[in-house]
Amino acid sequence: MERITRIRERLKAEGVDVFLVSSPVNRRYLTGFTGSAGLVWISGTRQAILTDFRYLEQVKAECPGWELIHIESYIESLKILIAEDKVKTIGFEKEYVTVNQMDEWQEKLGVEFIGIKGWVEELRMIKTKDEVANIRKAAAIADEAFAKLLPTIRSGLTEREIALELEFLMRKAGASAMSFDPIVASGPRSALPHARPGERILSVGDFLVLDFGCKVNGYCSDMTRTLVIGEPEEKHLLIYDLVLEAQLRSLEAIAPGKTGVEIDTIARNIISEAGYGEYFGHGLGHSLGLEVHESPRLSKLDQTVLQPGMIVTVEPGVYLPDFGGVRIEDLVLVTEDGYEVLSSTFKELYVVR
Repeated sequence: MERITRIRERLKAEGVDVFLVSSPVNRRYLTGFTGSAGLVWISGTRQAILTDFRYLEQVKAECPGWELIHIESYIESLKILIAEDKVKTIGFEKEYVTVNQMDEWQEKLGVEFIGIKGWVEELRMIKTKDEVANIRKAAAIADEAFAKLLPTIRSGLTEREIALELEFLMRKAGASAMSFDPIVASGPRSALPHARPGERILSVGDFLVLDFGCKVNGYCSDMTRTLVIGEPEEKHLLIYDLVLEAQLRSLEAIAPGKTGVEIDTIARNIISEAGYGEYFGHGLGHSLGLEVHESPRLSKLDQTVLQPGMIVTVEPGVYLPDFGGVRIEDLVLVTEDGYEVLSSTFKELYVVR
């Protein structure tokens, strides 16, 4: 109920009568409802879920304390609520409502609509104990699956075969879903930060980047490790050691009171001073939770101050065209006096022989 109290505080502060939630993720965060259709109505005195016949029993099971409104027409149900609650202004999530939807609401409902942004996302930045436990479990499943995958990797396999086996191992260990489609990229393709697994066959001399995660009770994990196929050359070791140093140094700086840009700068300076700054083109990290990319970010632009309960990734990378890339990523909980790494997989360079 604390989440609803915080929303009501925002309503009062902004002078808005109702907050109308249409984002599926925010709807789940506020109510516990995991269905795929519905609106959430929060006023100073009322909290209701509007959904159709398909989800009536599901709402009853998942959302104790919420009024259930069976809708056949969203417009007609909203008209009734507006009249009953004497509503004049409705705050809506402008990032999740289409222009067509807004045109219809304004034409048919006769109230003022005020676009808002970030009310729920700001709450989602700091994880509760239950949320941390779910993310911790998802990270543990990913670690376990990766440990079982490593001995099976060899030259001659395709990226796609490895990705399928990795997903199977995570699901077998208890994952309900993947956080995202696993990234498995080898050789020159490992220089593509978001490469999709393909039919490329692993060969001696390849870097192999694996970026993956899974969900537990809707909450995501995310981890990246980079391997080398066959005995590494000097260039492999140089790039790997550089990325590892940037990862460890920036990781060690995480603490309450630091900003995302401060942490990002540490890794970026290390890589730039070594002459590879142009090959590190993404932010250092991001938060996650019900979505795999959430705020705050560890980036050149994010001034968000880190607080206990936030969870972020730390994932510097160097990507050299026509050669390959390295990324090392851990999942990190900001604690009262520093940080805790939730990913337990080792980070020394693993050589597939």
